[in-house]
Amino acid sequence: MAAKVARYEEWLTLDRVRQLSNDLGDGPELRALREESHARFLRLPLEPNPLYRGYGYFNGVDLTGLDPDVHGPALPLPPPVRGAIRVVHDASGTRADLPDDLLAGGARFVPFDEWRRTEGSDEDTAASETEEPTDRLSALATAIWNRGYRLELPNHWRTPIRLQEITVLSQPHEALSVRRSVRAGDGVQLYATEEVFSAPNGHGGQRLYASRSDLSLGDDAKVVYLGVHAPDLHAVAVYRRSAVTGSRARLAWLWNGLGGFRTKVRNHTRLTGPGSSVEDLQTYYGSGEQSFDSSFDLTHSSTDTHGQSITRGVFTDSARGMSRGLVRIEPNAAKTIAVISEHAMLLSKGARSDTIPILEILCRDVKATHSTSVAPVDPEKVFYLESRGMPKTEAIRMIGEGFLSYVLERAPVTGLREALFPALSARWEGRPVLWSPDSYPLLPELPVSGTEAAPEWRFDTKLR
Repeated sequence: MAAKVARYEEWLTLDRVRQLSNDLGDGPELRALREESHARFLRLPLEPNPLYRGYGYFNGVDLTGLDPDVHGPALPLPPPVRGAIRVVHDASGTRADLPDDLLAGGARFVPFDEWRRTEGSDEDTAASETEEPTDRLSALATAIWNRGYRLELPNHWRTPIRLQEITVLSQPHEALSVRRSVRAGDGVQLYATEEVFSAPNGHGGQRLYASRSDLSLGDDAKVVYLGVHAPDLHAVAVYRRSAVTGSRARLAWLWNGLGGFRTKVRNHTRLTGPGSSVEDLQTYYGSGEQSFDSSFDLTHSSTDTHGQSITRGVFTDSARGMSRGLVRIEPNAAKTIAVISEHAMLLSKGARSDTIPILEILCRDVKATHSTSVAPVDPEKVFYLESRGMPKTEAIRMIGEGFLSYVLERAPVTGLREALFPALSARWEGRPVLWSPDSYPLLPELPVSGTEAAPEWRFDTKLR
């Protein structure tokens, strides 16, 4: 007889949420928010849009025994990247290192405990900048919010700023819900990385990593936000990322999915400033029983804005992938350029991927295009490499890596492909990407290409 799957209310009880709230010393507003979010967690679906509920692939998720108040020792760390802001989340709590010159220049870092006390007030930024989530896992993330910070960067800071955020899951049934709000002032150049890993022997059932990122870009700000998701195969993850741009601001969302059991990524970007632009570049490698579910929503609400979304995934064994991109061009967004590109490569008969590009155009004088494909590896390319003496498995691997490299090479980060290759190689060979005292799979110092924090658009803007 098949094992009974626990009901959602058995994952996390209301009493456990109240206990967490008491342990953290929440005020009445945050306590009420947690309880309401728990109620929404019980009644909301995993996918709020009925058109996509058949593509979720979230079967097998059982977070029974989830512990949002788990404690453990602080994990060892390598030296920080020179001159960078470093934030670390693990079972011991959150640690932050900030350069003295940045603090002296007007930057403000608000840690989790202080931020919680302003939740729901006028001072709180994240709640006012994004709408509340409408799906079960995002509501769960709000109910157990236990890590986070708010960062405000001053206008016209003279040098590029590096923010490195590291999360390491190390305890059985661990639940980390991390929320960050970042305001990049006018003219600021920011390169932020969110890196997620697991320590060995930390699993005892499924674990949850929830991430919410709210960015606000001032005029002429340039931000690159890179995510590397490489926990072990016991991790269930939900990402919610949002951004609002000022005039002529440039934003690059980068995301690389390598690990995890079930992963949801939701990106919401609104180009509100004239002349602003965004690139959303995502890659996935899925094997075994992994699944990745990605959604990118981009709203053009001002003139002369550019938006581009490129997603590529490689899936083998019984892995699943789903990507959908929605671009909405509002009535006042003339001279908009928008591109959606979603492509997947299947390396086995059991793998599957769905790609769903959507354009909603409410304005004339725009250019909007999309492309999509799901196909097995090209046998002619495999035959060509075999005819040059390469074994078939190596030929397929080379083709798959090249397929993903198309996206990585477009990223405005020098050497990103080479930096991610060890992690991708480990996953391709069936090995986990683990955190250990003598092996830190962190990104090295990687400069942003030029000062624009994004490459030039590679399609004909004269067609506007």
